[in-house]
Amino acid sequence: MADRLIRATAAGGGIRAVGAITTQLTEEARQRHQLSYVASAALGRTMVSGLLMASNMKRPGSRVNIRVKGDGPLGGILVDAGLDGTVRGYVQNSAIELPPNAQGKLDVGGAVGDGYLYVVKDIGYGYPYSSTVELVSGEIGDDVSNYLVRSEQTPSALIVGVFINSSGVTAAGGLLVQVLPKAARDEALVEKLESRVSSLAGFTPLLQAGKTLPEIFQDILGDMDLNIFPETQMLKFHCGCSFDRVLGALKMLGQDELQDMIIKDNGAEATCEFCGTVYHANEDHLLQLIFDLQAESSATL
Repeated sequence: MADRLIRATAAGGGIRAVGAITTQLTEEARQRHQLSYVASAALGRTMVSGLLMASNMKRPGSRVNIRVKGDGPLGGILVDAGLDGTVRGYVQNSAIELPPNAQGKLDVGGAVGDGYLYVVKDIGYGYPYSSTVELVSGEIGDDVSNYLVRSEQTPSALIVGVFINSSGVTAAGGLLVQVLPKAARDEALVEKLESRVSSLAGFTPLLQAGKTLPEIFQDILGDMDLNIFPETQMLKFHCGCSFDRVLGALKMLGQDELQDMIIKDNGAEATCEFCGTVYHANEDHLLQLIFDLQAESSATL
């Protein structure tokens, strides 16, 4: 099944729900970065969290950046997700592996450790909005839910998951349910919703059982005036890096540094942290950059 995202409302518009399947893009990230099991789970959970958060933004071009910085062996996670359904990301220490936790699951919390969650929202104009909260578990879903409650004052339940075995990532995705102000005053409704969400064993077991996103929505919100939007958004791992951008970055190093690269290495190599693409600039490329810098310098005299 292709990666996709759907939206819905319930309780007369008082509840907002977004669900996403991200199996293929998580597997692509695993392969690109050669991720361990626990690193795949950590990055996969963060990527779907970013996509779910970005889905509620309004202006085309809006994006969400999530950075998880803990003191665990994973080091850190950085994800960039857009309203357009694209996402990219990486972990600092991609090869680390840990024994399962007490519940027999991948120990993402232990890999992340204690630290902070940083969120930057670029709404397409003006200055980006940024906020920082402490990590509450390192399991990603709990931490992003805590951010939404504390920084955006929106009661939220976020369930994210990644299932991976020797074949790779076989199920990944998540569900975000938020209670908007006009429904938050209905305590019985909120308690009912909390009970439904807390009863779920996780998100990937639902996918493995063959449940579709509309069926998952129906199970949780079917008796609450559920309205599933007909539009389905396709999701994909995508990075906007390019050779021209790499040359632009090299040019900023200056003539002396570029000349040193030519003498010592006969060129330069750069790897995009987000997608793992390796770019090679040969001696001719670097000489052209030096020529451009000299021309620009002469033009300013």
